[in-house]
Amino acid sequence: MEITEEPRGNAKLFRLQGRLDSNTSPALEERLVQAVTNGTRSVVIDFKHLDYISSAGLRVILKTAKALKRENGKLLLCCMQDYVKEVFEIAGFDSLLPILASREEALRQL
Repeated sequence: MEITEEPRGNAKLFRLQGRLDSNTSPALEERLVQAVTNGTRSVVIDFKHLDYISSAGLRVILKTAKALKRENGKLLLCCMQDYVKEVFEIAGFDSLLPILASREEALRQL
């Protein structure tokens, strides 16, 4: 999986490409934990080029959301392919986390 990280003021935009599974989720978790530890309080994760997400990937997203909530921050998700969005819906994450149609829409809500 390829992770692109881009600062957006006090926020960070993470773009994911490939598969987010038990093999690749530790790398994303490390990057997200580092961002929150270094003071980032708003995170947007762009799923446009994500082909697959497993329960390990969902765990990283949930852990990040909880960490940001403790710091009065927020996590916004955007640009999900239908099959990735379906995984979030089945897991019930769509009721816990904002899932926005476009990156621009997510960045406007920071």
